[in-house]
Amino acid sequence: MAEVKVYSTPTCPYCKMTKEFLKQHKVKFKDIDVSKDQTAAQDMVRKSGQMGVPVIEIGDTIIVGYDRDAITKALKLKA
Repeated sequence: MAEVKVYSTPTCPYCKMTKEFLKQHKVKFKDIDVSKDQTAAQDMVRKSGQMGVPVIEIGDTIIVGYDRDAITKALKLKA
């Protein structure tokens, strides 16, 4: 399975929903708190073109926001 990274902040409700969705599907992911890591925040903006969170990186796929369908498709999960 592709490496999964979630760029998030502690106060973002959609970030929490994204991480909960991944946990429910037993998907291992790296949680990157962009409120504490300026370099990671710059990487996130460079990759996604967005300053908002969450940004989910699944292999070479970048998903902006909590988009269950896009996450499911990128991870090849059963809907």
